[in-house]
Amino acid sequence: MNIVDLRSDTVTKPTPEMREAMANAEVGDDVYGEDPNVNLLQETAAEMMGKAAGLFVPSGTMGNLIAVMVHCQRGDEAIMGDKGHTFSFEAGGISALGGVFPHTLPNQADGTLKLDDILGAIRPDDVHHPISKLIILENTQNRCGGVVLSEEYTKVVSKIAHDHDLKLHIDGARIFNAAVALKTSAKEFVKASDSVTFCLSKGLSAPVGSVLCGSREFIDKARRIRKMLGGGMRQAGILAAAGLVALENMVDRLAEDHRRAGELAHGLAKLEGIHFEMGLPQTNMVFPSLGSDVKFKAAELAKKLASEGIKVSAVADRRLRLVTHAWIDDAAVEQTLETFKKVLA
Repeated sequence: MNIVDLRSDTVTKPTPEMREAMANAEVGDDVYGEDPNVNLLQETAAEMMGKAAGLFVPSGTMGNLIAVMVHCQRGDEAIMGDKGHTFSFEAGGISALGGVFPHTLPNQADGTLKLDDILGAIRPDDVHHPISKLIILENTQNRCGGVVLSEEYTKVVSKIAHDHDLKLHIDGARIFNAAVALKTSAKEFVKASDSVTFCLSKGLSAPVGSVLCGSREFIDKARRIRKMLGGGMRQAGILAAAGLVALENMVDRLAEDHRRAGELAHGLAKLEGIHFEMGLPQTNMVFPSLGSDVKFKAAELAKKLASEGIKVSAVADRRLRLVTHAWIDDAAVEQTLETFKKVLA
């Protein structure tokens, strides 16, 4: 049986070029700052993000945690969306390990936080309150449909942050998807931020890792916290070599994932009982909802699809998530649509 895995773009595997680069990688001890591929990856990533420096980390979760711990002290507060990855999918790390209080605001359908909500969440100088120190945005915003937050919106939020002596961090796990969707550079999206993380092991298909970028002072502090958290790797150039190939070869092709997500959504929308209350995909994420005439709940439908070779995620009682990526070709899209038809019949 041919398996089509649409659960996430995290299931991507390294390309042949990545495997070759990993096999031939020159390595050194990164904790000593002596791994040439890690150093080059960090410099390349920082340049692409328009920041002074970068830090290779094992995961985006660690990158976001480090950013919060650099920007905030214990007892401080970080403002973020209630559907944001840092709040919903990072095991409460900023509180458990960083002692930082999350102040959540409702994510709007377009992924944004209302500007008035942000302003209202910034605490006055009062001994009874935690100190507001940080705003976190996620771009693309996963659970709002893989939607893109505009450069203009980010600039406005940045101004609010800086006018109130706060910092802005962008969880840009899929920032290159956002850039490709709007035909611009990732650098433009994060220009107004104080720090940004992006993931190498999602749509870019590297096996491991994210990069955290910011000022040199920020990254110097981040490196110490990375070590504290157990993220100091040694001959990590084997991994960084794949990351360099990802940045060179895998960014522009994200447009193919977006095209296939659109084709998948339009095909599903033709099926009885499937609709898109969250809207059609802007990037590589498809969120079909199940109408009342569909006898299955999402989890049950996902199991039936899996038995036919199509792996998807149930993200709500009557909603699925399908994510296109480098290992989903046109034939996989067609197979998925045909299987949906079969299972729903």
